[in-house]
Amino acid sequence: METTGPVRRPTAERTRDALARLATERDIWVSTAHPDHGPHQVPLWFLWDGRAVWMCTSATSATARNVRTEPRVRLALQDTYDVVLLQGEAECFPARQVPQDAADAFTDKFGWDPRTEEGTFLYLRVPPKTVRAWRGEPELRGRVIMRNGTWQE
Repeated sequence: METTGPVRRPTAERTRDALARLATERDIWVSTAHPDHGPHQVPLWFLWDGRAVWMCTSATSATARNVRTEPRVRLALQDTYDVVLLQGEAECFPARQVPQDAADAFTDKFGWDPRTEEGTFLYLRVPPKTVRAWRGEPELRGRVIMRNGTWQE
C-alpha cells in the first residue's frame, strides 16, 4: 500500500536523520540579534563535530558583533520540508585561539583555512541546547529532539 503524505517518524529516527544532515551538509542559516540593530540572518559554512556546530566569519561582520553582545543564536539547515532547527549560545574564538582540531577539521571540510587569511576571522562554536526536527504537519507534535542539551528518546 502506498502512502499519500508524510509519515510520522519516531524520535530516534528523527535524531538519526538530523545528525546525518549535520554531518554532511555545508551551509546553515545563522540568526543573531543586536539590542540596537535588531535581527540579522546569514548563511555560513559549518562543521558539526558531534557535539557542536563550528562556523567562521569575519571578526568585523554583523554576526560577530552580534554574538559578542548577545550570544544566543538560532541555526537552521536549508531544507524547508525536512526542517532542522538548533538553538544555543555561541562561544567566540579568534582565529589564533581556536582549538587546532576544530580549525583543522573546518579546513579539511572546506579547503579554506581562515587562520592563513590576511583579515581577522572569528570562529563560532554553538553547542545546541534545543534541536527541533520535522517533516510536514504530522511531525509537528514531538518535534523537539533535544531539550536542555540532552537528546530525547
